[in-house]
Amino acid sequence: MIIIHATFHINPEKKGMFLEEIQPLIATSREENGNISYRLQKDIENENVFTMVEIWEDMQAVASHNSSEHFTSFVTKAKGFLTAPLDVKAFDGQPLKS
Repeated sequence: MIIIHATFHINPEKKGMFLEEIQPLIATSREENGNISYRLQKDIENENVFTMVEIWEDMQAVASHNSSEHFTSFVTKAKGFLTAPLDVKAFDGQPLKS
């Protein structure tokens, strides 16, 4: 299982546009093969910081997502909303067994 945290620092003047533009990405990504979860979280300490928390079955699913039209199109648009470089961290995770 691959877990990705992509943190967006958004220009406050463009936050509404960012939130509108990211909705189709979320909806389409959730339908992709290999997607387990795709959720946008708002930072409770900074109203202009959002983190996309993605969970994928494997690296093949991530690679397919990263080359999809809806993803590449959004990445191009996202640059116009950001006040800092996109911060992406990926983790190899497995559920804990109790």
